[in-house]
Amino acid sequence: MKLTVWIFSLLLALSTASMAQTATAKDFIVALVNSEPITDAELSSQMRQVVESRASQSAALPPEAELRAAILERMIVERAQLQLAKETGIRIDNAAIDQAEATIAAQNQMDIAQLRANLERRGTTLAAFRQQLRDQLMITRLQEREVEARIKISDAEVEAALAARKRAANDPQNLEINLGHLFLALPENPSAETLQQSQQLAQKILDRSNAGERFETLVQEFSKAERSNAGQLGLRRADRYPPLFIQATQTLAVGAVSKWVRSDAGLHLLKVLERRVNGLSDTQVQHHARHILLRPDASLGQEQAVKKLADLRARILSGAASFEAQARAISQDASAAQGGDLGWASPGLFVPEFEQVLVRLEEREIAEPLVSRFGVHLIELLERRTVELTPSQLRERERNVLRAKRGEEAFEAWVRDVRGRAFVEIRDPV
Repeated sequence: MKLTVWIFSLLLALSTASMAQTATAKDFIVALVNSEPITDAELSSQMRQVVESRASQSAALPPEAELRAAILERMIVERAQLQLAKETGIRIDNAAIDQAEATIAAQNQMDIAQLRANLERRGTTLAAFRQQLRDQLMITRLQEREVEARIKISDAEVEAALAARKRAANDPQNLEINLGHLFLALPENPSAETLQQSQQLAQKILDRSNAGERFETLVQEFSKAERSNAGQLGLRRADRYPPLFIQATQTLAVGAVSKWVRSDAGLHLLKVLERRVNGLSDTQVQHHARHILLRPDASLGQEQAVKKLADLRARILSGAASFEAQARAISQDASAAQGGDLGWASPGLFVPEFEQVLVRLEEREIAEPLVSRFGVHLIELLERRTVELTPSQLRERERNVLRAKRGEEAFEAWVRDVRGRAFVEIRDPV
C-alpha cells in the first residue's frame, strides 16, 4: 500500500491531537457540501489541531478569521473528494487500515497497544482514529487514480529532457561535483631526485588503486591534504574547482580515478564521487546489509523482542556470537537461509524506517534494534557503494521529474474541478 508523504504527516498529526467531534447543545452547521453538513464542532477541532501543531513547531499563525476560513475551505474540498471516492466505488478494507495503523506506530517507535493508549490519553477514540485513516486512504486512492489519468508523458518528451540535461552539464553553473582528493606535496623547485621519488610513490599509489584498493584507504595512508573526510572535497559547483581538476575528471565515470595531475603545489589524484546536473545525480547509493527479524506475537512481545536483539547485539560486538549464525537460527525472514543477507539494495527498496537507519550506519556497524511495521530488526551494514544509473533508470527518472512537474499542476486543476462541481453552502460568516 503506497501512502504519500503528506498523508503520513496528516495521520501523525491526527495521532497526537484530540479529534473529539461530539456535537454539543450549542453546535451548529457552518457549511453544507452536497447536503452533507460540516459542524462548528468539527471545524473547531480541526483548528485546535492546527494551532497545537504550529505551536509545537514555533510557527506563526495567521489571524483567527483567516485561519478559520482556510481550514473550512480545506474541509470542504476534502469532504467533496471523499463523497466522490464513495460514489466511484473506492473501498478500503480493514487490512489496509491495520497496515496504516501499524506504520504510524512503527514510525513513532511504538507498538499498536502503545499507540492506542496514547490516542486514548489525548481524547481520541480508536473508532474515530481508524475512520480518519479510512477517509484519508480513500481520498489518496481517488487522487492517485484521477490525477494520474490526466498526466501523459511521451517518449519524445523524455528524450528531449535527457538531451537538455546533457547540454546543461556543459555549463559549470549547472554542474556540481564531489571529488575525492589525494595530494602529494612538492617543493617549489624540486630537484630531479625529489621529483623522481615522488613520481615513483605516485605510480605505486596508482597501481594499488588500479588493483582495486579503496581510494579512502590510500588517502589516509599517503595524502598530505586534509584527510578527516577521507579526502572528499564536497559537492560544489564545477566553477569552484581548479580548472585542472575539472579537465582531469570531465570524461570520467562516477567512481573512476584520474591520472595524476601536477600543479604548482604538487601532485593530485582525483576520484569522481558524485556528479549532479541541476540538482539531479546520475548515480545512486546502494547498501549491502543483513538483518535479523523477530515478529512480536503472543509469546514474544515487542519489548521482549527489542531486549532480546539488544542483548544479541552486545554478544555479537563482543565476539561471543556470529551475526550470520544467529540470523540462520532465529530470524523470521526469508533471508534467514542466507544468514540474513539482503544483497545490494537501491533507494526505495526498504520501508522508510528501515532505510533511514541504513543511511546513517558506517560500514560494519550494527544498529540498535529497530521497530518497523514488520517487526523488530537488528541491522548490520556490510558495504556501501555509489553506482551510475543505467540508461533505462535515467529515462525513468526523467519521466518522473516531468510527471512531478505536471502532477502538481494537474492535481490543483483536479481539485478545482471537484470543488467547482460540488454544491457548497456556507452558513457561518468567516
